[in-house]
Amino acid sequence: MMRNINQKYAKERYGPDGILWDYKPQCPDDFNFAYDVVDDIAINDPERRAMVWLSRDKVVRTFTFARMREWSNRTANYFASLGIKKGDAVLVSLKRHYQFWYTILALHKLGAIAVPVTFMLTKHDFEYRINSSSASAIVCTADGDTAQALDDALPESPSMKLRILVGGKRDGWHDFDSEMPLFGTEFERVPTLARDPMLIFFSSGTSGYPKMVLHDHTYPVGHLLTAKHWQKVNPDGLHLTIADTGWGKAVWGKLYGQWLMEAGVFIYDFDKFDAADILSVVSQYKITTLCCPPTMFRMFLNEGVEKYDLSSLEYVTIAGEALNPDTFEQWRKATGLKLMEGFGQTETTVTVLNIAGMTPKPGSMGKPSPQYQVQIVDEEGMRCLPGETGEIVISCNPYPMGLMSCYYKDENRTAEVIKDGWYHTGDTAWMDEDGYFWYVGRMDDIIKSSGYRIGPFEIESVLITHPSVLECAVTGVPDPVRGQIVKATVVLVPGVEPSEELKKELQDYVKKETSPYKYPRVIEFIKELPRTINGKIRRVAIRKGDE
Repeated sequence: MMRNINQKYAKERYGPDGILWDYKPQCPDDFNFAYDVVDDIAINDPERRAMVWLSRDKVVRTFTFARMREWSNRTANYFASLGIKKGDAVLVSLKRHYQFWYTILALHKLGAIAVPVTFMLTKHDFEYRINSSSASAIVCTADGDTAQALDDALPESPSMKLRILVGGKRDGWHDFDSEMPLFGTEFERVPTLARDPMLIFFSSGTSGYPKMVLHDHTYPVGHLLTAKHWQKVNPDGLHLTIADTGWGKAVWGKLYGQWLMEAGVFIYDFDKFDAADILSVVSQYKITTLCCPPTMFRMFLNEGVEKYDLSSLEYVTIAGEALNPDTFEQWRKATGLKLMEGFGQTETTVTVLNIAGMTPKPGSMGKPSPQYQVQIVDEEGMRCLPGETGEIVISCNPYPMGLMSCYYKDENRTAEVIKDGWYHTGDTAWMDEDGYFWYVGRMDDIIKSSGYRIGPFEIESVLITHPSVLECAVTGVPDPVRGQIVKATVVLVPGVEPSEELKKELQDYVKKETSPYKYPRVIEFIKELPRTINGKIRRVAIRKGDE
C-alpha cells in the first residue's frame, strides 16, 4: 500500500491554477536515503515494485523494495568485511548493471562516499580520479576494458587497495557475484548525519580537468521535486531515464526522487543507443514517464514513432542540452505529448523547469524552480531586465538543499563559483516578460561580434533543422574588425558531400530563420565533432584550433 512517503520530506503550497508555487524540502539531521526511504518502504510495503531491469540479451528481472533492502544489506555486510568503512571514497563503474543499486545503497548505509564513474575511463583518467579523490576501492564491471584500465593505473595510484569485479573473474580482484550472496540480510544502522559527505561526481567540463562535485545526504531529498513536479512520475508506473550510471543524470532519473515517490524505475542495460530498440522497449514494457536528451527525441522522430504503440506514455521530459522548437512540435504532433524541458547541473538538482501544469514555450527552459531562488545577473551582479542576457545564479542564503556542498578538496574552485551569497552556474540565459528563461550558452561560449553578444545555441538550433546537417557546433573566430565572427563546424548527414554551394545555402538558411547578423561567416565541414568523455561538444577544442 502506497504510503506517500514523499510528503514527509517537503512542504508544498499550490497556486489557484493548481501549479506548485512554494516548495521547501526538509529532512532530519540524521537522514540517510538508504535507511529512511528504501528500507522504510521495504518494511511497510515490501512487495512494492522498485525496479524492472532488462539485460542487453532481453532477460528481465523485477526487484521489489524488500529485495533492494535485503541485497543492499548483504552488500553492506560484504563491503564491511573487506574493510570499507564510513568516510572511504569508493569508485563505482557498473554501467547499468542492477548491482549498481545494491552497491550505492550499501555505500550509503556504511557512510562511505560513493564515486560513480563512467566505464569508458582510460588509464590516465583513472589515475586522476583515484588520486584526486583518494579512492581506496572500486566496484567495477567485467565488461570491456575498464578493469584493465584500472589495473594499468595502479602503479601511479597508491590509495587504491581494494578491487571488486561484477560479472566475471580476474586475478587480484574480488568476485562480487560469488562472494556477496554469502553474507547476511540484516545490517545494523551506521550513524550518519544529513550533512556528511555521501556522493562525488566528476563533472567533465569542456576544458581542464573534471571537477569533483561533493553532495551530502540531503541531496536525495533535493531530487524529490525533480521526480514529482518535473518528471511527474507515476507511483504505480515505470519511469525510464536514459543515462549511464557514471553520470549525475542517473541519480536524477534512476534512483532518488523516483524512490521517494515510491515509483518503479526501468533500467535497460544496453550497450549502444538504438532508437528503434528503445521505442520497442517503451512499448513492450509500458513505460509511463520518459526522460532523455533532445538529440534522442530527434532520433526517435527519424526512426518513425508512428510505428510503435506509445500509448502507455503519460509524460515526457528532456534535459542535458537545449531543446530545438522544431523537435518539440514534431514530437507533439506525432504523440500528443509535450516535451517538458528542465535545466540543472551536476552541482544542483533541477533548477529551471517547465513544472507540471505549466504551459511550455517551445525552446524555453521554463521558470525557476520554487526550490531555489534563481536570478539572471549581469557582469556587475545586477539583476538583468527582461530580454537582457546574463548569468544564471542561485541564492545561497539560506543554503538550498540540492546544491553541492563544495568542489571536493578544492577551496579555490569552490570560491570562484560560490561568492557574495550566490552560486554562479556559468550558464547564461535571458528572461522574457512572462518569466520564462531562454538558454544562451556557457559564458565561455558567448560570441562577441561587432558589439553583439551571440549565443551558439540559437544558431545551432536553426542549422540542425536543415536536411543536410546531422549535428553542428557554433563558436567564435578571432577577427581584426569585428572582434569575433561566427563559425559553424558542421557534420553532414551520410550521403551529403561538402561544397561551397552548400556553405552558401546554409548561410542563407540561417539569415532567413534568425537575425541576419548571427549567420556563420565561416563554415567548416568535418566528420566528427570533438567531445568530452561524456559526450559534450568541446567547443574549446574548436576555438583552440582556430586560434
